[in-house]
Amino acid sequence: MIKQFRPNLYVRRITNIPIDYLANHNFKGVIIDLDNTIVPWDSNRIDEEFSQWIYDLLQSGIQLVLVSNNKSRRVKEFSVLMDVPYIASAVKPLRMSFLKALNMMDLQKQDVVVIGDQIFTDIWGGNMLGLYTILVEPMASKEFLGTKFLRMLERFVLNKVVMTKEKHEE
Repeated sequence: MIKQFRPNLYVRRITNIPIDYLANHNFKGVIIDLDNTIVPWDSNRIDEEFSQWIYDLLQSGIQLVLVSNNKSRRVKEFSVLMDVPYIASAVKPLRMSFLKALNMMDLQKQDVVVIGDQIFTDIWGGNMLGLYTILVEPMASKEFLGTKFLRMLERFVLNKVVMTKEKHEE
């Protein structure tokens, strides 16, 4: 049961994931979370280093779909900024949004990686489908109240699952 919460890779932030790493592992698509993965939860802008990473990813030919449990208005705003498709109100970890993202990219699950900051939404959801998962540390401590509660549970799981493996910083 606990293996369902274990990411394949754990990094500090998405910019620690070299685009070459994804390409060398034959990933053709990325499903990426929004809040506290590429922007702080309460921010309305993407920092330059994250924007550059996304630009470099897309220039390499790897597709990207933004998948967030947040409301459509917020997710669409960032989708337009990044010029990528999105799925809002995704109800992660349920499979439907991950399957929809695979269909949007017209890719198979072995070709796609999920990147996010939450074990109980991004990692668990990706793992249930057999997708490669990468956990990033949350960008900010300010979060939705429900997420704060889940973070307490995540700390326990991180100690049991992730911290027993070597933490990767590439």
